[in-house]
Amino acid sequence: MPVDHRPAKSVRVLLAEDGGTAHGALALLLRMEPDLEVVAQVAAGDAILDAVLTHRPDVALLDIELPGMSGLDAAAVLRDQVPDCRVLILATSGRPGHLQRAMAAGAAGFLVRDGSVDELASAIRRVLTGETVIDPVLAAATQSAGPPPLTPDECAALEAAANGTPLADLAARLHLSEAAVTAHLTGALAKTGASHPTEALREARRLGWV
Repeated sequence: MPVDHRPAKSVRVLLAEDGGTAHGALALLLRMEPDLEVVAQVAAGDAILDAVLTHRPDVALLDIELPGMSGLDAAAVLRDQVPDCRVLILATSGRPGHLQRAMAAGAAGFLVRDGSVDELASAIRRVLTGETVIDPVLAAATQSAGPPPLTPDECAALEAAANGTPLADLAARLHLSEAAVTAHLTGALAKTGASHPTEALREARRLGWV
């Protein structure tokens, strides 16, 4: 049976979503729920931790794509530094790799934006009782997809190389030999079907592998 995390009459919610034409609409809709209180809104991933420490929400609702730091990376930071704050990841479209990374980062749920506000509000309440809430279609796709094919070393080498870091500096940063870094990059290029690290990183991100 799930263990209650923080039963409350009013659930405090932090909302992190990139600014855009619909920015603020979700917060307005959530505030119409009688038991939900949006206590903070941020538009960048690197603003999430400070906002959580200041406003102490029960649940942080994080857009997966944010400037400064992704919602997935922010979820890992909250897991380590504010473990009593439950995290829900919200994505425009779900990828199995994104869900796997979200769960590894300690997220309590992953939802795709095509659902209703009622479903989202219900998910917020459910994660507060200890449940894990995952979009069912994405969960099924993830189960059949298997683990992401890129290894952690391949991901690290790919992200560094895409920034134009010289091979020698890249090897020193990763504490690997130049031959090992080259092997990791070759493997990442082969798995993504790309010919250049920048292209490979773009494809890996599209698939949710990094």
